[in-house]
Amino acid sequence: MWRTTLLSILMVLGGWASARWLTYDFQVWTDEGARRLEVALRPVKAPAVTVQGPEESAHDLSTLLATGSGVTVVDFFYTHCQSVCLSLGSSFQQLQAALQADRAKGSAVPVRLLSISFDGARDDPATLATYARGLHADPTLWNFVRVPDAAQQALLLQRLGIVVVPDGRGDYEHNAALLVFDAQGRMVRIFDLAEQQLALDYARSLAGKLQ
Repeated sequence: MWRTTLLSILMVLGGWASARWLTYDFQVWTDEGARRLEVALRPVKAPAVTVQGPEESAHDLSTLLATGSGVTVVDFFYTHCQSVCLSLGSSFQQLQAALQADRAKGSAVPVRLLSISFDGARDDPATLATYARGLHADPTLWNFVRVPDAAQQALLLQRLGIVVVPDGRGDYEHNAALLVFDAQGRMVRIFDLAEQQLALDYARSLAGKLQ
């Protein structure tokens, strides 16, 4: 009987040790949670891919993120999307309104918004410009870009952990999150779409330290 008891204890301890290792000392329980903790512990530098938007000529994404020495909140979308991208657009409209209010009160910090299309073939600069106007985007706060080169786009999505799966009908299944980049062009935090206010508060706090 004592052997059975000892074996049970060893199994419990083994399971506890495995769970502790897999969940970063019980801090996370999902793959996405692990990814977010990993980013918070080890920020991810944006790769040197070329992006193009309606308001500006093509240039390097990492340079764009570092321009102005501010903090950037990023989302990934495509203009033909009729599901989660609508929620992302609405969320960024609210973030823009909050940043405009900060500016009106004289309490603005260097935070801006960047929406990156992963449908580079269809979302050309003219299409992005039309989409931006439809969302009443303020180009001084909120910009839209695409990655024209398919190989570079794949690299960017892989590096940042963005999952995009074509559905075979011209649309995509994809994850949605708010990604915060620091002034060095590094992804430092990932927030759920429902954590919009947390993302804004974190970006403001990080930007405030730069002043």
